[in-house]
Amino acid sequence: MNPIPTVSVVVAAFNQEKYIGRCIRSLLNQTYPRERYEIIVVDDGSTDKTRYALELFEEDICRLHNPERGGLPAALNKGIRAARGQLIVRVDGDDYVHAEYLNILSLHLLLNGQMDAAACDYQLVDDHETCLRIVNCLDEPIGCGIMFRVEHLIDIGLYDESFHLHEEKELRFRFEEKHRIHRVALPLYRYRRHENNMTNNSQALEQYRRRLEEKHGPASAA
Repeated sequence: MNPIPTVSVVVAAFNQEKYIGRCIRSLLNQTYPRERYEIIVVDDGSTDKTRYALELFEEDICRLHNPERGGLPAALNKGIRAARGQLIVRVDGDDYVHAEYLNILSLHLLLNGQMDAAACDYQLVDDHETCLRIVNCLDEPIGCGIMFRVEHLIDIGLYDESFHLHEEKELRFRFEEKHRIHRVALPLYRYRRHENNMTNNSQALEQYRRRLEEKHGPASAA
């Protein structure tokens, strides 16, 4: 019987055939002991070759498949519900991470029982993996690079599946009403900017920003 992991990594992927291999290889190349973490990949109804790319890692990941696309927050919730670890961290299918990513974030939470969540700084990289700049995760927060205690995510009700954009802001607003996210000032996450980023759709972003403000007030959409 496989041991119960301490950390569960949840990767949601939709049409990421170009990037998903790089993402998973970076997760398999962690200094953190392999038996102490699991990688859950949710293929959210991809119509490209993402499914075949994931088959190359069949023995190393837990692969969940949605026959039809349900949206990023629903895919993330599916992965979280399947997770066995006490600590949960998200990595997007087009991003990748430093080899110490899981080790350092988990140490902060396991050695500091009063910490609710730990977020690392990140490198903003281009499609050639050139670092454009290093970003303070509290100044410019993103949805990834944050390790949570699973009971806190369950307590706040996971992601709101109606938010197909700004889902991370909506979750974070509810999380920080009860808990605190602590900064780890090391750029352990690689946030890739490319032409297919969902955040390139300014009209849709504005639509969900207004929905966020309607649900939680002006402060939530700042």
